[in-house]
Amino acid sequence: MIKKLVLVFIAIFAIQCYAQQGTASPYSFYGIGSLKFKGTVENRSMGGLSILADSVHVNLQNPASYATKNLEGWEGSRPVKFAVGGSYSSINLKSELSSGNATSTTFDYLALSIPMGKFGFGFGLLPYTAVGYKLESLKDNNPDTPLNRFRGEGGINKTYIGLGYLITKGLSIGVDAQYNFGNIQNSTIEFAYDSDNVPVFYQSRETNRSDLSGLSFNLGLSYNTMLNENLEFVSGITYTPESNLISKNERLFSTIVINTTSGQESTINTIQANLEAAGLEETELVMPSKYSFGAGIGKPKKWFLGAEYSAQKTSDFSNALYSGSTYEDASTISVGGFYIPKYNAFNGIFKRSTYRAGVRYEKTGLVLNDESIKEFGISFGVGLPLGNGFSSANLGFEIGKRGTTDNSLIQENFINFQISLSLADRWFQKQKFR
Repeated sequence: MIKKLVLVFIAIFAIQCYAQQGTASPYSFYGIGSLKFKGTVENRSMGGLSILADSVHVNLQNPASYATKNLEGWEGSRPVKFAVGGSYSSINLKSELSSGNATSTTFDYLALSIPMGKFGFGFGLLPYTAVGYKLESLKDNNPDTPLNRFRGEGGINKTYIGLGYLITKGLSIGVDAQYNFGNIQNSTIEFAYDSDNVPVFYQSRETNRSDLSGLSFNLGLSYNTMLNENLEFVSGITYTPESNLISKNERLFSTIVINTTSGQESTINTIQANLEAAGLEETELVMPSKYSFGAGIGKPKKWFLGAEYSAQKTSDFSNALYSGSTYEDASTISVGGFYIPKYNAFNGIFKRSTYRAGVRYEKTGLVLNDESIKEFGISFGVGLPLGNGFSSANLGFEIGKRGTTDNSLIQENFINFQISLSLADRWFQKQKFR
């Protein structure tokens, strides 16, 4: 049954991966788009906590989690861990003058972690940033006379391979090597009108495309110890050094005709801008460094409560092609935990389920019209056990807001639904015959 669920789940999100628009946020207009949460549904349901590193759940944020202690009763071994997840977002957009709604469905991650004695090996694929917006600026606040129309799509994906090592009981370290790749496409239509304020037949459109790629690394350390018979202390630290992405850019200028009924754009002619002469054909994008640390306490297999702080030097973000937006250093504070009524109950799936909750407050690092764009979210989730092992189906729910209506900006009120499979099983086990 579990294998059938995995195949169906992968098929659904593989299809979505090709057709998805990873975000519907107007704030993805700036820079390289909106940063995607790097973590599993389990992490996200606890406000984004990444400090938990156990033997049955994948942790995408801390590579030290690949190497953990062996499970009791598993003959000195631990399982191979597999995780796949996706999400659906509904966003209400509100400004001082109007409001609207948008939705997006995304593939969030595919990851595998394999134990190798004191070592652990992991690899996976997940989105890093997402771009998806359709915006208009209006002439004298008149909805019938747009001045400009902006559209954007794309984003950056991340594939990684990592290694963790268990130094001693409760203490492990790890490193991820990450290859970032993707493209960002955007277009701007500048509307022209005649003396009677009627749109002219031919309009102008500028189209930009950037293909981005580059390497980055993520370092992690995890430590946990029993304070007494029932109480465990858990902590974790991660650090991502500054890195660079190469951006290969293209810019086109087109004369277009817009169908007034369908809105479809027909291209009449196109010329390509000489970005090489301007030194913009290939640019280097600085990806800022990031660190996080957190700690918590709990009773193993029963409950946990923790807090985490992360900071990113987004003020160092730079690329000549993406000038026009201002950044400050970003930071996030997360508080969350879980509760399991009775993990070894013989009957009653809800007794063995894991109930999660958390809250987070984030400064995104983006500054517009002298306003820092902030984000707040409250999350809940449940992990439903599959079979009699350590696998689970996870559901998550988050409500929150991003931005503000002050200074002619847009406030997003969002609802996110997440679903994932977290599977743990034995591989490479020798069969015994009697």
